[in-house]
Formats: sequence, C-alpha cells, structure tokens
Amino acid sequence: MPELPEVEGVVQALKPKMEGRTIQQVQLSEVIRFSFGEGKKCIIKQAEPDAFEMSLTQMTITKIERRAKYIFFHMRKENVPYVLVSHLGMTGAWFVVNSPEEINEAKFQKHIHATFKMSDGGFLIYSDIRRFGELRFLEKIEDHVPLTKMAPEPFDEIACDYFIAQSKLPKYEKKSVKEVIMDGQVISGCGNIYATEALFAQKIHPARKMNRISEKRKRALFEAIVTVLRQSINAGGSTISDYRNINGEAGSMQNRLQMYGKKMCPVCDTATSQMTIGGRTSVFCPNCQH
Repeated sequence: MPELPEVEGVVQALKPKMEGRTIQQVQLSEVIRFSFGEGKKCIIKQAEPDAFEMSLTQMTITKIERRAKYIFFHMRKENVPYVLVSHLGMTGAWFVVNSPEEINEAKFQKHIHATFKMSDGGFLIYSDIRRFGELRFLEKIEDHVPLTKMAPEPFDEIACDYFIAQSKLPKYEKKSVKEVIMDGQVISGCGNIYATEALFAQKIHPARKMNRISEKRKRALFEAIVTVLRQSINAGGSTISDYRNINGEAGSMQNRLQMYGKKMCPVCDTATSQMTIGGRTSVFCPNCQH
C-alpha cells in the first residue's frame, strides 16, 4: 500500500502537469457503475456515478497537495471551491497521458476506472487493479469527518510532541508500538513499511507496549520515522508490488530497506521473525529488537 513518501512522489509529479488545467469530461468504468448498482460503491464514494461525472465537468484544478496518505485536488467552478480527495488504497495509480493507450503496463491499462479528459488535450487517468482506492468529491474537507482527525504532518514542528501526548492516552498506552505508530490519528502517513524500518533502526520490538517505552526512546523513534520517510521521498518511494508514479516509473527505496521483507537481519545475521500486529505482518529481528 502506498505510504506517505509514495503519495508525496505522486503529488510532486502531478502538480506541474495538472495545476491550472480544466476538466472537459469525466468517464467512469462500467465496473464502478455495476458496483454502485449492487450497493458496493467501488472507488467512488459519497456520490453516484452520473452525479460524480457531471459535478467534475468544467472544474479547474487550482492546487494539488498531500495530506498524510491522501491527495487533495483543490478545484473551482464558477469561483466556487471544491476538493476531490484521492486515496490510492493498495494498487491505485494516477497517469497523465496524451491517450489511454500510452499506459504501458497491461495491468494498469486493463483496470482504468476514471478518465478525466482535459479541455486543452490529454487525459488524467486513475487506474486501480484491486479497487481498494477511493475518490471523494467534497464541497469541503469537513464533509468527510475522518479527514479532520488526522495527526499533524510528521515534518511539522508540533508533530513529535503530539505523538508523545497521544501515546499516553488510555486508548493507546497499552497497545503495541507498531499498531500505534501506524495509526493516522497519532502519526500521519506512517504505514507498515516505514514503521518496520524505524522500529528496527531503534531496536524496538514491534509488539512492545507503548507504556513500556520511555519518552526519550519515543522521541528517538519519532525521529527515526521522520528520517526514513525523508529518505524514501528522496528515493522516489518504495515500489513494493504495484506502486507507480504518474509516468509509470518505480521508486528505489525498496533497495535500501533494512528489515521490511527481509529473511535475515543485516546486522547480526539472525533469521527474522514475523507476527501479525494490527492486521499487518510485522517483520523483526528477535535478537536485535527487544
């Protein structure tokens, strides 16, 4: 699943290509329409397909930004602001192309679910192989309550103190550290990959309870999270499975990962262990992490 660095890479690639442009027409896939008819509402949320297509027609994209793992497409029509919120789920990808046929990988070409034809030519396309991604067209961010409950960006000055304060709350203090740092209301944008890497860097067992970690060690852990997120942003993100940037390129951070997906510890050559925490597989070194 794309995490903060991967989403940041998509946003930075989209901004120069899409800001200031106007959507001429929107076409959703038959899969989306069928799912809506079945009451499943695949990908498109808070709107029925026809209304979604009509609402975004003639919208001008004024600004694109990232918040945690979300992409916000700020838009205007007749001087009224709106926002299209995109979550990539596990396999979502955006492409900016002159024609849909320019998408080289067959698996993305096959699973195009939203096609935005631009008034000045070309297309903005959303493809999603497993269809766990989301597109929400909102009048304002507050119309989708979970978006208002996200923690500060990890790069914000207040983010570390916010993390410390949240970790002491009754609902978090007895949870495992891995589960807590992947909670978007505690730290924004840190998922399984970078939580695994930061915990290994600080030699902390992923199942250790928050109330058994000192404040000094929590601060060091938070700094390790920020460091690995910055490293990944600079490397274009981690391409695990189906992540792609808007031009179809893969990132390279997966080549620098120390613990995620590893069979042996790079420090002590001990075989790594696995356990499920918060519904996700956690890889760790039983010798180094305690």
